[in-house]
Amino acid sequence: MDSELTTLAASGATTLLALMVTDSWRHARDLVARRLARTPTGRATIADLDTARARLLSADTAQEGQTALDIAVHLRRAVDSGALTADDLRALSMTLEQLAAPSPRHPITVHNEITGGTQHGPVIQSGRITDLTVGVPPPLLP
Repeated sequence: MDSELTTLAASGATTLLALMVTDSWRHARDLVARRLARTPTGRATIADLDTARARLLSADTAQEGQTALDIAVHLRRAVDSGALTADDLRALSMTLEQLAAPSPRHPITVHNEITGGTQHGPVIQSGRITDLTVGVPPPLLP
């Protein structure tokens, strides 16, 4: 079981390292934070991950290996301290791998319908729009 945990920690570290330089990092960080929230060492581990990410973003590629090793050590310590169980680490690794996986190459077909009346202008569909100011634009100067 010990070698399995080491392998899981190394795999999770590699995946986290890959996610640290993508737009998915915040989501990945939140996933790890939720798993580690049960213990006081969890906050320290998240702070260490943030430090590792900052080091990774500012460093040259020669330090990537050391950063991955540091992350693997943090994950292994989280298991050893009881902050994560082996099952937690396994589930976290699987979730992170899915997050890091490339999106499907085939296009997804979306079909939208508008009902309830006649629309005399453009229709915009969105999940959420925030900080939007709608108003009359100022007149153009000659």
